[in-house]
Amino acid sequence: MSETFDTIVLGGGIGGYTAAIRAAQLGRTVAIVEQDKLGGTCLHRGCIPSKALLRSAELYAQMKESESFGIIAEAVKLDYRKVSERKSAIVEQLYQGVQYLMSKNKITVFQGVGRIIGPSIFSPRSGTVSVEQADGEILNIVPSQLIIATGSRPRMLPGLEADGQYVLTSDDILRLEELPQSIVIVGGGVIGVEWASMLNDFGVEVTVVEYAPRLVPSEDEDVSRELERLLKRRGVSVLTSAKLLTDTVERGAEASQGPGVKLQIERKGERQQLSAQAMLVCVGRQANIEGIGLENTDARVENGFIKVNANKQTAELHIYAVGDCIGGLQLAHAAAHEGIAAAEHGAGLKPTAYAEHQIPRCVYTRPEIASVGWTEQQAKEKGLQVKTAKLSFQSLGKAKVLGETDGFVKVIADQATGDIVGVHLIGAHATDMIAEAALAQLLQATPWEVGQTIHPHPTLSELMGEAMLAVDGQSISF
Repeated sequence: MSETFDTIVLGGGIGGYTAAIRAAQLGRTVAIVEQDKLGGTCLHRGCIPSKALLRSAELYAQMKESESFGIIAEAVKLDYRKVSERKSAIVEQLYQGVQYLMSKNKITVFQGVGRIIGPSIFSPRSGTVSVEQADGEILNIVPSQLIIATGSRPRMLPGLEADGQYVLTSDDILRLEELPQSIVIVGGGVIGVEWASMLNDFGVEVTVVEYAPRLVPSEDEDVSRELERLLKRRGVSVLTSAKLLTDTVERGAEASQGPGVKLQIERKGERQQLSAQAMLVCVGRQANIEGIGLENTDARVENGFIKVNANKQTAELHIYAVGDCIGGLQLAHAAAHEGIAAAEHGAGLKPTAYAEHQIPRCVYTRPEIASVGWTEQQAKEKGLQVKTAKLSFQSLGKAKVLGETDGFVKVIADQATGDIVGVHLIGAHATDMIAEAALAQLLQATPWEVGQTIHPHPTLSELMGEAMLAVDGQSISF
């Protein structure tokens, strides 16, 4: 039994369902194959549940400091079960929304395990998807365009396996009904520092072990250093330039100090022992490309990810791939944009081209981090002569009103052209403020042009305008 569609999407995460919606908008017949739930990692195991928890953690921390606002809140207590229930309710509401969008756009959803097959009686070229449904029935669906959007999963260190109790992945920790009293987080990238910030706010004793010389090493160095300073001020132990010795990890009954984990790290040529109730491993994500039938196509895999061209096409031009399975920034909004581009190109359009560095990057720690463009070091490595400005939130009226004066805005511009080449924020609501900088860079604006935009007072956005003016020494209030 077989059915034919203009576009078939293998994987129903944000990259996949966005591609499907855009293809349907263009008048194409569309199907999605999803083995789990529509929404993928972002909705069920990533962006949304973790940000719901982060919001509860932030509010809990703020309530404990409410006396500074003249509000006495006695006996503030944390009920993590209710925190988790709120997270699950938000996820369920959004999940229902995704299902509604499938119905609204007349997208056929096949629930089951999909595998790409080669040339067959169904099609003379590879790309047909064989779907094994829950009842065991096999259905073959044939596309004109196939979009692979199978996402990713947490990567583990060689020789170290997660057990869901003592050694956890970011998926595992979302399922915990109770928080540990102490935790070692291996990996100080985006996911690691978000969990460090959150768990610290919930009252967990947190130690972060990072192999690189600084936290979030993909961010501007000034931002990394400021985040480390602020986390340490809150009591987080940060150990950079540290290597986990995986063969030393003891867990559960093995740990000599009782239930929990014991491990050793190597730092500055010396070994150091750490122990905690649990260990969270956040060392990146790997593509879900095994068992999907790639070997039945001419699509190539490089460094564990599907290789695509600028149009998101594989070596077989009717087969596209988007999202985490192609590597790159592995961000939900990047996957969505890639899905739209693939759907449009498959329909014969010419989607807007974009450079990876023009994609905003957000880290939802307290305070938040957001950036777009190149770091100062990257700009210099590209041979640019740069001019910069860095202004602190400490002197901003709205920041004082909010009681959140940590952090700064840093602007990097090209001296030769005057164009903005990078904007980096650490501070309250940084993830909301970065969109202005992303638009400015897309339009190849200069700092002066953004500075001439009237920013309302009192707002946090004023600091963006002032920092832009400060690049040329024209800031009014700083």
